[in-house]
Amino acid sequence: MRRYLLLFFLLLAVLTAGAQSRQSLRDSLAKASDALAYHPDSVDLRLKKASWNLKLEQWEYALNEYTRILDRHPDNLAALFYRAYVNERMHRYGFARQDYEMLLAYVPTHFETLLGLALLNQKDHRYTTALDQINRLVQQHPDSALAYAARAGMEKERGQLELAVYDYGEALRLTPGNTDYLVARADLLFRLGRKDEAMEDVERAVSLGVPRAALQELFGKKRKKK
Repeated sequence: MRRYLLLFFLLLAVLTAGAQSRQSLRDSLAKASDALAYHPDSVDLRLKKASWNLKLEQWEYALNEYTRILDRHPDNLAALFYRAYVNERMHRYGFARQDYEMLLAYVPTHFETLLGLALLNQKDHRYTTALDQINRLVQQHPDSALAYAARAGMEKERGQLELAVYDYGEALRLTPGNTDYLVARADLLFRLGRKDEAMEDVERAVSLGVPRAALQELFGKKRKKK
């Protein structure tokens, strides 16, 4: 199990690495494919190849790689997590849900999986289930800004703007310098007519390095409501 967790985080690091050109990605994929041809039973190489398929948005190829791994190693956490992600991108929500739930059977408190499942259910219009799951996630991880921000996003979609403002506030309490949360809360405050508070968030975001031009839309809302 520890080995699979290590593989999961290694793969996550690959997927969240800096942007690469598509040609560079194709070169990396070609190298992984060549190596896999000589070692077809290597789970590590197959995961690596699948990661390049993901970056290139080659969903079918990635799905096939993860399925081949899981056919032989059904408890491979990395393959389960990323197959769920691929299934979701392909709008195969039922299959994605199965993979998330199977992974949680092995690691019941895995944060990314719990969050992914809640967001999937929101996307699949299972709103009550999604809200229950995101509430549990916040309760289990009260020090996670991401959990609060994810719940705020759900509340925004439901038109519960005051609740969303509160949750973005909690996220900012935990990560005061997060400009994405500042801008998101400013947008909600503008909608609620709380212009002075909104502009405080906007000015704070600018002071933290967000280009003023990027916030033109928010500034425009302030001018229109004068």
